[in-house]
Amino acid sequence: MAFGVVELSVAAEPAVVPAAAVAAPAALNILSKDEAAAGWKLLFNGTDLSGWHNFKKDTVQPGWKVENGELACVDPNNAGDLATAGQYDWFELDLEFKMGVGANSGVIYHASDTEGAAWATGPELQLEDNAKATDPERCGWLYGLYKPEIDAKTGLPLDATKPAGEWNHLRLLVSPEKCFHEINGVKYFEYVLGSDDFKKRVAASKFGAMANFAKFDKGYLVFQGDHGKVAFRNMKVREIRD
Repeated sequence: MAFGVVELSVAAEPAVVPAAAVAAPAALNILSKDEAAAGWKLLFNGTDLSGWHNFKKDTVQPGWKVENGELACVDPNNAGDLATAGQYDWFELDLEFKMGVGANSGVIYHASDTEGAAWATGPELQLEDNAKATDPERCGWLYGLYKPEIDAKTGLPLDATKPAGEWNHLRLLVSPEKCFHEINGVKYFEYVLGSDDFKKRVAASKFGAMANFAKFDKGYLVFQGDHGKVAFRNMKVREIRD
């Protein structure tokens, strides 16, 4: 009686990956050599509040904390708007942000201390939890002035944000030729400061009655901290020179 040959399959042993080949978590709040050579500078060192102060104050309110390498608004009732030590005219801003549930914040640029509120002087890139925040101005919009085109898939303005509790990537360019807002790699729109279109939109908005709104070519970067919990990391800026 002839017997067939039965082949036994042997499970392959799992590959052993050398420790050096395992990707380490990306380091936070540092610049690469290429970034430093290109003129990027850190706004936040990841360890303390050096280089920051509350708007129109010399100190920082206790609602802002440095936690796990994050610049975090942990108590919106005792935080207020946080401003950079330096002032910027034309620049590129790059950072990551994470919204709390229902939270609302913003990045104001060209802010001046000539008024009681930063938003009365500088345009604001809105930040919020689009799912549960109540402000109709959505994340990434230029508050009250510009918003993305309608997304054909949803019938709503384009929205590339991630849910509350997840990190988003923000890129903001402010230059004499054009400005643009980008969220998670998606460009929302472009505009030109001081253009006829920009002035028309300002005049038709609540900012039209504010004597010092968008009148400055240089000012602080201000991060709002009074409308909910928000955190930032990997905050860097590159000044644009002629």
